[in-house]
Amino acid sequence: MAYPFSDFKYSDGLTVVGISFCTAIVCEAISWVLIYRTNSYKNLRSSIDKASKKLETMKTDSNKINIKKSKTKKIDRVETSLKESSRDLSLFKFKSGGVVALVLFVVFGLLNSLFEGKVVAKLPFKPFALIMKMSHRGLQGNDPTDCSMAFLYFLCSISIRTNLQKFLGFAPPRGASAGLFPIPDPKTS
Repeated sequence: MAYPFSDFKYSDGLTVVGISFCTAIVCEAISWVLIYRTNSYKNLRSSIDKASKKLETMKTDSNKINIKKSKTKKIDRVETSLKESSRDLSLFKFKSGGVVALVLFVVFGLLNSLFEGKVVAKLPFKPFALIMKMSHRGLQGNDPTDCSMAFLYFLCSISIRTNLQKFLGFAPPRGASAGLFPIPDPKTS
């Protein structure tokens, strides 16, 4: 099968990166249709923004003066409301996650069949053992700088989709936790 840059030295790698970019655009379009354009998402996002700003001002004010019990209770209420809104936002985003996962699974399967056993890129370093198992997955030979399609696609998918979300303004709000299972705050533990 002929690829768009088949006579170019880095054609396989550029093809994987291009397909990863197109997949990220399709996934964000699906997320926009299912999530970002709805009023309930916009309401959740605005409530998270308001709560995080309020919490930030309350904490800076409490650092300047002595903390009263009523003030700490207000801060706790705002933190609880922020956590609940973040959880609701994560659950709301979860519904498009299945569709996006299906798209990514199909694209990965297609790419895996197209580039099975082919070196698509060369790493500029010799990775340590764990990374080499991922970067050299399915490849023949002993050159540790060889990079398989799976590793390149994984790296591109993570970086391109995250940056595309930031560019389009779909990144999670500042005060939102990063998923269904938020990381505990070390200050409160």
